[in-house]
Amino acid sequence: MRSELVQEWLATTKWANWKRTPLAGDASARRYERIFGPDDQSVILMDAPLKTCGRQFRFVEIAAHLSNLSLAAPEILAWNEPDGLMMLTDLGQADFATHLRASPDDETKLYASAVDVLKTLQTSPPPSGLTRMTPDIGTEMIDLAFEWAAKDHSRDLKADITTKIHALLAEVDPNPSALSLRDFHAENLIWRSKETGVNRVGLLDFQDAFITHPTYDLASLLRDARRDVSSDLLIPLISQLAGNKHDASKFKRAFHVMAIQRNLRILGIFNKLAKQDRKITYLDLIPRVWVHLQTDLADAGLSDLALLIERAFSPVEK
Repeated sequence: MRSELVQEWLATTKWANWKRTPLAGDASARRYERIFGPDDQSVILMDAPLKTCGRQFRFVEIAAHLSNLSLAAPEILAWNEPDGLMMLTDLGQADFATHLRASPDDETKLYASAVDVLKTLQTSPPPSGLTRMTPDIGTEMIDLAFEWAAKDHSRDLKADITTKIHALLAEVDPNPSALSLRDFHAENLIWRSKETGVNRVGLLDFQDAFITHPTYDLASLLRDARRDVSSDLLIPLISQLAGNKHDASKFKRAFHVMAIQRNLRILGIFNKLAKQDRKITYLDLIPRVWVHLQTDLADAGLSDLALLIERAFSPVEK
């Protein structure tokens, strides 16, 4: 039924007879296709049903904001809002992960370019109306971990962990103000080697953008659930992001806290996808997420919290 709806809409557009090629999906219900036309032209179809994906006005709003900052976001070429269909410009076919499999020595260059994008994001006030990851909201966001990934469901244990997470979030950023694209990792960043400056990095999957600490997206980038990133990049990139306006040591502390909060939530999301939606391939990613958690707990000197998290969670065996 959905495929017929998509085909009927395409038939009314100039892309009706172009060749459609499915693209790998993400953890959401959105689906993407690359559509090829004459003279090596290509565009991207986003299929985001309203029932499962909601309205896409935030994607449109954030895309415009990014473009106003001279960042490489897709242009919306057509939008069938009632049916949740959108046609976007194609920013390129080589995401960071794909490029680095062929050219691993480029890792420092690509990741430094990504941090330049984050610095540009922080030069302008974010759009209004976005969710702010206050300590309260940041703590609520890890409820998914207790619901889907916990091996010990003790209320006291959950209370101890959430109290400590809340205190850490309040310590590093009680009043968040930085725009975060939220899923800022290698498979959502396109490497555009022929471009210059921040335009070399194409940006995808930012419809869930919110307001948080400036290091949140850096945590997403360096604590990538899908690829191992050199640990040697951490200190240089934190310093690059902090620049002259911020204390790099405070940014490092915030980085570890953001990474811990983010990866606790990811534990819950991946377990939910595997258990509820039968997407069992997400179980393969959990061991890396678990290592990230242990690394950041150790680097932040949070041995007491590490012991609690060890009691509450462990990677799920298939």
